[in-house]
Amino acid sequence: MTDIQVGRAEDYDEIGRLLALAFHDTVEPETHEIERGVFEPERSLLVRDGDRIVAHAAAFTRELAVPGASVPAAHVTMVSVAPTHRRRGLLTALMRRQLRDVRDAGREPIAVLWASEGRIYPRFGYGLAAQRLSLECDHTELRLPDPTPAEGTLRLEPPAPRQAELARLYERVRAERPGWSSRDDRWWRYVLGDVAARRGGATERQALLHEGPDGLDGYGLYRTKDHWDRMGPRGEVLVDEVVAATPEAYLAIWRTLLSLDLTRRLTYFRAAVDEPLLWLVSEPRRLGAGVVDALWVRVVDVPAALAARRYATPVDVVIEVTDELLPENTGRWRLVGDAVGAACTPTDRPADLACDVRALGALYLGGVGAAVLAAAGRLRELRPGALAATAPALGWHRAPSPMEIF
Repeated sequence: MTDIQVGRAEDYDEIGRLLALAFHDTVEPETHEIERGVFEPERSLLVRDGDRIVAHAAAFTRELAVPGASVPAAHVTMVSVAPTHRRRGLLTALMRRQLRDVRDAGREPIAVLWASEGRIYPRFGYGLAAQRLSLECDHTELRLPDPTPAEGTLRLEPPAPRQAELARLYERVRAERPGWSSRDDRWWRYVLGDVAARRGGATERQALLHEGPDGLDGYGLYRTKDHWDRMGPRGEVLVDEVVAATPEAYLAIWRTLLSLDLTRRLTYFRAAVDEPLLWLVSEPRRLGAGVVDALWVRVVDVPAALAARRYATPVDVVIEVTDELLPENTGRWRLVGDAVGAACTPTDRPADLACDVRALGALYLGGVGAAVLAAAGRLRELRPGALAATAPALGWHRAPSPMEIF
């Protein structure tokens, strides 16, 4: 039963039923068909018990924005085990096989995922690389700066007809924001899919578009939910994403979202930890911000991954890495890089720092400080002064941001 098979397109419906069972959901036909459009059967791994699929893991082929670059990344997803087949090592077998497949293919130096539970994936070498802010606020007492004369114009439209323009702006902004995944036409259809059964009583999704002097420079995707009580209207604004190329667009979009008539509450569950909104509102506590884990990164090929990203300051350091699952990563690696380029090669030089591959994944997007991991005992300084010299290089000027759940 532990024989792992590669999926087929015709397995998709049964995989969907397994996922619904594992995540306590139901298979909604319209959503199921939208999700079929991004399913990659050749990257699907499954285990059968007789003729039934009882365990599954998959990956999407996309790129991930990292500090100074965009890197091919296996977007791990659809991981589940049937309730009747837990505690039999099926998840472990699937994750180990998946990592080996990604490594042997040689195309993706990292893998990335959202964890249903944070305790699961560190044992496979994944490190928490990006957190998110969850905003739940009563916006009636929040104030934003007044508009400026050069702010531009806003309009409201259904998002699907504007997909091409949204995609161009998203790619423009993605280049500066680690953690955002690439979106081709298939992924834009998935992101903009608006199934009535999944709205939870809210309206259709709306696109709030901001036009600056050079055209579209910001958008917000949101919906609203009607609610009244004996005190009057208490509607809710449910924000999916806000993408802005200029401060003017960002401010104009948020000013509108936080002041829609007949609404009193706003939720936004995938805000960045360095969200500018925190420094714009009159009372940031009223945003009800809470920090939650988001993206977990697994470095699959250490030299390729470290050479692919860029570094905030010049760096020349030897890092000793241990990796139990992919022993090719174990060793001492000399990293030389800056904001323009980088190289990472094996070396016999004494190591300056030492960590396991999980800590390396946590560092990879520039959102976790090396000193933090050192304080947690996840990173060791072997040469005095190496940590202080290296830590600034591993950071980035923007925190990684989790734009979407995949």
